[in-house]
Parts: sequence; structure tokens; C-alpha cells
Amino acid sequence: MLQAPQGNPQAPITPTAQAAGRPAARAAGRDAYFDNAKYLAIVLVAVAHAWEPVMHGSRAARALYMFVYTFHMPAFIVISGYFSRGFTGRPDQLKRLVTGLAVPYVAFEAAYTLYKRWADAAHPTYPFSLTDPLYLTWFLVALFIWRLSTPLWRTLRYPLPAALVLAALASLTPGIGQDLDLQRVLQFLPFFVLGLALRPEHFALVRRPEVRRWAGPVLLAAAGVTYWVAPGIRMSWFYRSTSAEELGAPWWAGPVMTFALFGCGLVLTAAFLALVPGRRTWFTTLGAGTICGYLLHGFLVKAMDYWGLVAAYGWLTSPLGLIAVTALAAGAVTLLCTPPVRRALRCVTEPRLEWAFRRDGAPGEGRGLSRR
Repeated sequence: MLQAPQGNPQAPITPTAQAAGRPAARAAGRDAYFDNAKYLAIVLVAVAHAWEPVMHGSRAARALYMFVYTFHMPAFIVISGYFSRGFTGRPDQLKRLVTGLAVPYVAFEAAYTLYKRWADAAHPTYPFSLTDPLYLTWFLVALFIWRLSTPLWRTLRYPLPAALVLAALASLTPGIGQDLDLQRVLQFLPFFVLGLALRPEHFALVRRPEVRRWAGPVLLAAAGVTYWVAPGIRMSWFYRSTSAEELGAPWWAGPVMTFALFGCGLVLTAAFLALVPGRRTWFTTLGAGTICGYLLHGFLVKAMDYWGLVAAYGWLTSPLGLIAVTALAAGAVTLLCTPPVRRALRCVTEPRLEWAFRRDGAPGEGRGLSRR
């Protein structure tokens, strides 16, 4: 999702899919529908992150935050899985796994660590760690692991039930959360595996007019239910970064919440995808730069915390402040997804690193390693 597909470029929509309700794509190149979905999802991610420092004391803000957290990452992950279907471990795919995920992870893990040392007066010597992802870099680790395991999931007869069982077992296993953020990796895994199992006709199904008509009411109803239950549910369940035991809950609550959140996330993701426009819009091009928006917006959000902006400007927690924060977060991440930013950051997010890999035809080289 944040990356270009591995071994399965965004193919044009087939006439059959188009007739079933899928939008037409350009004859060659990227699919406008998925670029639109990626952009809208990254806006939700940035906005939700920006809400976290200012939502305390407001039931409505907490409920809205919880509502968005139910499906914004699942939507991202489902699309990531869908475009990882062609990953078989070919040399060219492994190369892109390193340059598109491993290198950005190391670079931004270092950048966020240095930023925390500089901006956060309470942690001037915060340690650098490659095994304990800082803030939002966990997703790069997760996508690396998920994509590397794709051939395994593609060989299983019942991959989604297996992934759900693994996620449920992870919720019963305390102490694994900090090691490569494996708690999150395993608990979000079912959405990736679901994406691997999807085909174009499944996206055509959610784009049908009758499904789109119901998508809005479903989202509104879910928002209302979230407002009702928000005071009684801990947000940590939605982060998927801790086990039931670590949350002080009975053991059975882990599997129950795993299946419940998967079901809710699946329904709301389908509703979200149903409402995504299929035509080219002013923000379609921004879908190609979501990795930049994702990795960079965290510096702005963390500034609110490190510099005590909420404490200094109490009005930010008011309804007007929440609206202002929402608008600023959406605007900032939009700018960070633009082509100039993507080009400027390409040396980190899309490095060529030809010197690190064997050239075509080199001794011992597997077939299929292509130049970028």
C-alpha cells in the first residue's frame, strides 16, 4: 500500500470488473481507485494521530478517534496484502523489499530517535534500537515480515482462519510487544492475509451501487455505537500492541477482542472502500506518495507532545481546536504526499542501491533480477 506492488503492478481494470461497478483505470499505469483509497486512508491516519493529544476530556473526540482507529490501518493493510499477491521471493522482489522497506525503516528509526533526543527534553539520550520500532515505524517492520511470509500464506488451504488463530494466540502472549513490535505484527496479520485472498471482483462487489448506498449509513451507525461504548473500552485494544494480561483483562478477552475487532474492522473497511471514488480526482496523484506522508507527518504530530503545545494552548482541546487540528493535519499530510516531496525523499524511500546487489547475469545470481 505504501509501496508499489511486488511483482503485481497495478493492472488496468478489466471490462468485466468495470461493468460490475469498478472504475475504469488508465490504459496503462496506476489504478486511480487504489490511489484514491491510499490517499484518503493516509489522511485518516494523520488526522487520528493528531487527535490523540487533544481528545482528552471529550467523549465525542474519543469516540471519533476510536471509530477511525477501527478501520484506518486495516484498510491500509488489506490493500497492502492485495498488492502483495504476486510476491514469490524472486531476486528483484527481495531487492525491492530491502530498498523499499528495510532501508526506510533504518533511516526513519534513526531520524525519529534523533528527533526525540533533540525535541523531547525528558529524553536527551533516548536509545537507538532496530528491534524496538519508535512510533509509526512499526508498520515498515510489519509489512516487511508480512510480505516475506506471503508464499507461505499462499500455500495454505485456509490461510485466513490460520492467521486469526495466530492473532488470537498473540493476544494471550505477554512480553513480545517490543521485539519488532511482534504483537502488532501478529494481531494485524489477518487483514494482510485477507488482502492476499482478495481478487478484483471482490473490489468490484463493494463498488456496486447497492453496496455504496448502504456504506454511509453503516459508517454513521458504527460512529453512533462507538460514541455509546467509548467510555467503557480501553484504546489499547485498538492499538493491538499489548496482550490481554498486560491490559489487566481475563485471558479469554484477548481472543474475543481479536475476533470482534477483526469483524468490525472488516465491515468498516468495506464501507470505506465502497465510498472511495473510482475516477481520477485532484488527489489521485497523491496516492503514489503516501509513504512520504506516512513517514513525515509523525514529526509534526510529535512536536505537539515534545513542545507541550496542548498545555500551552488549552483552546486546542475545545471543539474549535479539534477542528483546527483536523484541518492542519489533513492539509499537512496532503502536502507531504505531493510529487516534489516524493522526489526529494526518493533517496531514502526508493533508493536504487545498485552497488549492493549483483548485476544481471552475475555468477550465482538467480533469474529475474531487473534494474530499477
